[in-house]
Amino acid sequence: MLLGLPVSVILLDCIAAAAALVYAPFLVVAFARLQLGYDQAAPRAMFERLPAYAQRATWAHQNSFETFMLFSAAALMAFVTGVDSESAGWAAIAFTIARLLFSVFYILNVPLARSLMFAISSSCTVSLFYFSLRAVNG
Repeated sequence: MLLGLPVSVILLDCIAAAAALVYAPFLVVAFARLQLGYDQAAPRAMFERLPAYAQRATWAHQNSFETFMLFSAAALMAFVTGVDSESAGWAAIAFTIARLLFSVFYILNVPLARSLMFAISSSCTVSLFYFSLRAVNG
C-alpha cells in the first residue's frame, strides 16, 4: 500500500493521468490558435504564425505522445507482472509529476529544468521495466 492505495491502482491511475497530460500542452496551442483566428482549411500551416510559447507547447505535446507510449508499456508491464513495490508506485507518481512539469518548463522556455524533468521521467520508465523484469525473472 502506498498513500493508502494498492500499487496496482496507482499504476493504472498514473497511466490515465499521463494520457491526460499528453493533451494538456495542446490547450495552450488551442488558445493561441483562437487568438490568431483558427484556419480550418490549413491548421498545420498556422504553426509558423504561432507565438513562440505556443510553438513550444506543440513540441511538448508531441514529446508527450512519445514518452507516454513507453511509460504506459512499462506501467502495464508492472501491473501485469504483479509488481507490488512501493518503489514502483513512487516511480509512476514521479513520472506523472515530472511530465506535468516538463510541459510547464517547455512552454515557459526553461531548458535546464525541462531537461531535468525529461531525465527524471525517463528514469522512472526504466525503473518500471526493471521492476517488472525482476518480478518475473526472480
